[in-house]
Amino acid sequence: MVSLNKKKDYKKIAKTVIDLEIKALKKLKSSINNSFNDAVEAITRCQSKVILCGVGKSGLIAAKISATLSSVGTPSFSLSANDCSHGDLGSISKKDILILISHSGSTEELKNIIKYANRNRITLIGIMSKKNSILYKASDIRLLIPEVIEAGLGIVPTSSTINQLSIGDALAVSALNKKKINKIDFKNFHPSGNLGAKLRTVEELMITGNKIPFVNENLKMKKAFQIISNKKLGTLIVQNNKKITTGIITDGQIRRFNVTDSNLENLTVKKVMTSNPISIDKDMLAEKALSIMNTKKITSLCVHNKRNKKKTIGILHIHNVLQSNIH
Repeated sequence: MVSLNKKKDYKKIAKTVIDLEIKALKKLKSSINNSFNDAVEAITRCQSKVILCGVGKSGLIAAKISATLSSVGTPSFSLSANDCSHGDLGSISKKDILILISHSGSTEELKNIIKYANRNRITLIGIMSKKNSILYKASDIRLLIPEVIEAGLGIVPTSSTINQLSIGDALAVSALNKKKINKIDFKNFHPSGNLGAKLRTVEELMITGNKIPFVNENLKMKKAFQIISNKKLGTLIVQNNKKITTGIITDGQIRRFNVTDSNLENLTVKKVMTSNPISIDKDMLAEKALSIMNTKKITSLCVHNKRNKKKTIGILHIHNVLQSNIH
């Protein structure tokens, strides 16, 4: 008698699904041709919006691709195929590019959209798997997705939707590359959340102006003690008479110095400082700056701009970085 409490092991099913999807992606990879180049060129030349639309699972994929395009600098939104026949076609202009996604390429809900695009000479990029379909024949640029074996009864949209998603990601990343979008640009499109935090620059977090604990290298340490105490950063940035940064002093250094020299108060800052402190560019990602601090086992970094690396314009403290959820 079989126990009703016996748990079934589904790992084999999971691996089979993943194997089928890997095979589908390899088939897709082999199918990439010059039509893909044409699609990327069209998307990056677009002076208006890239609009995506699909039905069912393809509609969900369309929404995701649209979101990815927008996040990498290509204005985009997705439309519901059902709503298009009830007024939403008016949101598509002649300068837009329309990307329609359909496994069969003959989905009933897409027919009115195809007619509208052709009638108004709107550039139409079709993503489909059937060469004899309405979408294939009507498209200006055809991205033919190879027929693949679906996981789950052989009919559940799985491998085919993975391929649709993958071709969309490939278009978005190719457009990013063509437009030379960098991490700072991406941060501007995606300012919040963990991604936004990871892409924050040193300039956004650094301490500036009167809050920077500057001291002249000829100042006596007795006065320097007061400044480091008042500024509450545990750090002093040392400058010469030309306002060039020549060194740094930390409260840890002062404590160590106190142990060996009871005459510390009468010494000049120059005698105590660490010369040539590490300085970073204000445009560096804060995440990279944190890595430098961890590697060097320090808590503060001088900040400069590209025009003058010897002049400190800010100070980055490890607390400012950690408080911004950058780890």
